[in-house]
Amino acid sequence: MTGPPLPAPRGPVSAAVVGALRGSPLPAVGNAGADPYGDDLQLALHCCYELHYRGFDGVDPDLEWDPDLLRLRVDLERVFLAALRADVAHSDDVDAEIAALLVEPVGPDVRGLSHHLARDGTLDQLREYVTHRSVYHLKEADPQAWAIPRIGGAAKAGLVTVEHDEYGSGHPERMHSVLFAEMMTELGLDAAYGAHVDRVPGATLAEVNLMSLCGLRRSLRGASVGQFAMVELTSSPGSERLVRAMRRLGCGPAAVRFYDEHVEADAVHEQVVRRDVLTPLLAAEPDLAADVVFGIRAALFLGERMQDLLLDAWERGGSSLREPEAVAA
Repeated sequence: MTGPPLPAPRGPVSAAVVGALRGSPLPAVGNAGADPYGDDLQLALHCCYELHYRGFDGVDPDLEWDPDLLRLRVDLERVFLAALRADVAHSDDVDAEIAALLVEPVGPDVRGLSHHLARDGTLDQLREYVTHRSVYHLKEADPQAWAIPRIGGAAKAGLVTVEHDEYGSGHPERMHSVLFAEMMTELGLDAAYGAHVDRVPGATLAEVNLMSLCGLRRSLRGASVGQFAMVELTSSPGSERLVRAMRRLGCGPAAVRFYDEHVEADAVHEQVVRRDVLTPLLAAEPDLAADVVFGIRAALFLGERMQDLLLDAWERGGSSLREPEAVAA
């Protein structure tokens, strides 16, 4: 399997990481004053994390465990985590947090990406949204899979049940990442893994980096489960709105299929995550409650930052992407 090409650096930290992956010695780079949510730091983290997934074309796979890159990654993670913990309120009341997630805002003026796209979004805006989402959905459920060996008992079995569905329940053509790639192709977008990393901003990378950070740290296994719970508990209504948006815009069946699948699947996953993952996990390890809430709130915080970036750009009549849209032949 060939990985994607290395992305272009966006500052001194990401330049150091990309240079090291190309074979140059890793220079000493300071991260003091670096924007924890900015392009440079988030791209550097993305490159470090991708070594644990599919790597990069022409990059030595053994760099996954290079001690200097790992040391830099940990330093960057400290900056990112410190910012999130400062920006996200602390709580250990998981029940209250779950109850809040299940309240769906209603009304004609609700501000949200799926609400906008369902109401009056354009085809170009839909394609732009899908471009952002490709950074995660082309490897859907991989970051959460790191949590499987880090929890035990009934919670492990429940998490594997959800992951089994994400990977097509034994049918590779039904893997959610495959369905997403088919949707991209029908929308005229390049569906190659990692094809759009250079085009998306740090706000998009930060959402996926949080998944990898929590998944790769055993100490944050509760936050990993919390982040996954947030996605599964809130996805179904938004997916239904995106189905309506695509049908209104005349998209074909391959485009509609991905979100149509999530309307039903995530409604089921909501129950499994609550009953078979969160409940036994917290019964066995009640001290993880605060981390579960942190994972939920941090994911919501980063999701709202990305949502505001897109909606603000569209309200100005512009694009949230760093480069013009590339349409596949």
